[in-house]
Amino acid sequence: MNRRDFLRNASMLAAAGLVARSSLLGQSSNPAAAPAAPATPAAPAAGFTAFRPLRRNVGVFTGRGGTIAWLAGKDALAVVDTQFPDTAALCIAGLPGRGDRQIDVVLNTHHHADHTGGNRAFKAVSRTIVAHKNVPKLQFEAAQRAEKDQKAGSTNRLEQQVYADTTFGDFWRRDLGDEVVSAQYHGAAHTSGDAIVMFEKANVVHMGDLVFNRMYPVIDPAAGASARHWITVLEEAVRTYPADAIYVFGHGNAKFDIVGKRDDLLVMRDYWTAVLAHVEKEIAAGKSRADIIALPALPGFTDFDGARRFGTNLAAAYDELTKKS
Repeated sequence: MNRRDFLRNASMLAAAGLVARSSLLGQSSNPAAAPAAPATPAAPAAGFTAFRPLRRNVGVFTGRGGTIAWLAGKDALAVVDTQFPDTAALCIAGLPGRGDRQIDVVLNTHHHADHTGGNRAFKAVSRTIVAHKNVPKLQFEAAQRAEKDQKAGSTNRLEQQVYADTTFGDFWRRDLGDEVVSAQYHGAAHTSGDAIVMFEKANVVHMGDLVFNRMYPVIDPAAGASARHWITVLEEAVRTYPADAIYVFGHGNAKFDIVGKRDDLLVMRDYWTAVLAHVEKEIAAGKSRADIIALPALPGFTDFDGARRFGTNLAAAYDELTKKS
């Protein structure tokens, strides 16, 4: 899809009423137990942060955790993802052109702590925090598990959570004067609450953790993830978003960057396609789960970083393929 078609379709979705609505967090006092969340990717060295302009007042901030995208326009300020409290504070302090201005909107691409942990720092200087409707519940449950596990020094405890105060189902969009920001949900993938965020006039798309650029990804079955539907989501994204957009990724191999092109989405798709095909073949051959997840690497993806997560990817694929409906 070209940029003109995307903007026309986005306008039609907004006109159809598929827009944001405020919601209260429905916190169960005793949510169902779930396995521990997967480990988050390794972060850059402590103390390393950087602001990087991309185009038309939109840029990225790198520090500790998932990539933050920002808009610093004359009419409005916006931020996508919030990392952790310490790096969030650095992002707030250094956000170009902010001064004492309120940030008009903060968006969370999903619930993981390295993307929402800084919400409490941003809350005091922002008008609203927006996320897919599944995110507050997933965030609460993940923090509850972390608290139950009593992880020493955890920054993902229940009392530390700040949740989105505005949620949406399939589509959300806001006019920010000289920029328009939109968010769209395409279904379960990395979690069951992943949103793709676009700065429409700048033509910059934040994929969140739907793309780990040349890295073995984190997949979170406890949060409703689906390896099979992750493939579908990436293919939908390729059809939906412009070829000439700048794409921002939640995490990336240092050799390949956290900013890239639409073709990088297909690398992630091809990875999951290969993982599922391999696991399906091994299941058909009568291999056990333990044997299948012992594979050290997959041919064709030797440039991927974070090999310690490959076994968890194989395990997630096995469990999904053998799950009884």
